[in-house]
Amino acid sequence: MIALSLAEIADITGGRPHDIPDPSVRITGSVVIDSRQVEAGSLFAAFAGEHVDGHDYAERAVASGAAAVLAARPVGVPAIVVADVEKALGALARAVVERLGTDVVALTGSAGKTSTKDLIAQVLQAHAPTVWTPGSLNNEIGLPLTALRATEETRHLVLEMGARGIGHIDYLTGLTPPRIGLVLNVGTAHIGEFGGREQIAQAKGELVEALPSEADGGVAVLNADDPLVRAMSARTKARTVLFGEADDADVRASEVRMTPAGQPSFTLHTPTGCGEVTLRLYGEHHVSNALAAAAVAHVLGMSVEEIATALSGAGTLSRWRMEVTERADGVTIVNDAYNANPESMRAALRALAAMGGAARADGGRTWAVLGPMAELGDASLAEHDAVGRLAVRLNVSKLVAVGGREASWLQLGAYNEGSWGEESVVVSDAQAAIDLLRSELRPGDVVLVKASRSVGLERVALALLSGEGEVADR
Repeated sequence: MIALSLAEIADITGGRPHDIPDPSVRITGSVVIDSRQVEAGSLFAAFAGEHVDGHDYAERAVASGAAAVLAARPVGVPAIVVADVEKALGALARAVVERLGTDVVALTGSAGKTSTKDLIAQVLQAHAPTVWTPGSLNNEIGLPLTALRATEETRHLVLEMGARGIGHIDYLTGLTPPRIGLVLNVGTAHIGEFGGREQIAQAKGELVEALPSEADGGVAVLNADDPLVRAMSARTKARTVLFGEADDADVRASEVRMTPAGQPSFTLHTPTGCGEVTLRLYGEHHVSNALAAAAVAHVLGMSVEEIATALSGAGTLSRWRMEVTERADGVTIVNDAYNANPESMRAALRALAAMGGAARADGGRTWAVLGPMAELGDASLAEHDAVGRLAVRLNVSKLVAVGGREASWLQLGAYNEGSWGEESVVVSDAQAAIDLLRSELRPGDVVLVKASRSVGLERVALALLSGEGEVADR
């Protein structure tokens, strides 16, 4: 964060200094909400959570080097006491971003946000100093914490924005007003909470509504291949740039093909020229993500050569998102267990099928270890059934459905599509899946692990990578 005095922070947040002998002392370190992350000169923001109250750790934070605490009540150490810590943190983030004048790029969508954010970050970092959202910290607390990592050297600030309802993105854009807004897609993630895709589109479109006008430099980057996203051009005063495989997209792909390992390759077209891209990521769905990143980079002045080179060198920054690891015994684990919705589940299965081409040539099999997709409401049965059917259509060798009624729906879909033998099985929990796989895997097999975050199915992938139970040639 840029250096600010405690007096300045109190003024920005509307707070009251408490037990602060010298208000001119400056915050020179990071702003953190975990006392274990405190460094010299930090500001520790104390949040009262469901299980832990950060105020109880205020003394520890100061003893570890924090210059002060942002708190809702006096804590016995130097503190700025505010009425609402979350709102104060947001006000501080907005003030810092306004002082810096950095280009703010915000993105949202039903699927692919974090992977695309990571691509944008790596492409822009090759151009100029860039700060971006770590992992999926895309809410009312994570977003300002990310913005507060920006310094005087930061040229680009890339912020992922999530939404759990109407008005959420509007609130986030008020904290860090973007100049460039990217909408990836409108799918069925959280449809049980929103009530329908039209409501999801309404919420996602709040991002483009918040952009400045074209005359003031605002740019809306929209997916030309998603009708609900394309229609958002009517909701913004900003200039519109389209990306996708549609012929009229400003940034588009042609000659899309897959490498034998399942990595996409394509010709990138921008208004300034063409370039060849081969991604290090797995799955054809990353073509759209890469085009979105390329469109943002184009808007910010990068050449097509720079963009193509940066995209081809970009990897996975966030954990458990199509994280591919080959074990010493030749079994490949694809850990995509961070989260799941119908769109991302279908994309992951297609990626598994593409990777399976090389596996089958060596006698290997493809395994889809799938758990429940949460927050689908009345659509849950149909969506799980459809995923089970798709696994069969893609000729996935083995479907392991993990846990509860959703697992039975996954298997039901596979059964109704023609999986009548031992191709699919339901197991009770992650440990049962681990035990099954350890007894059945053989060299050359490829295993996809995917479910909603609440399920914790990453345990399966991590256990299979722990070195225990590796298989011998047979």
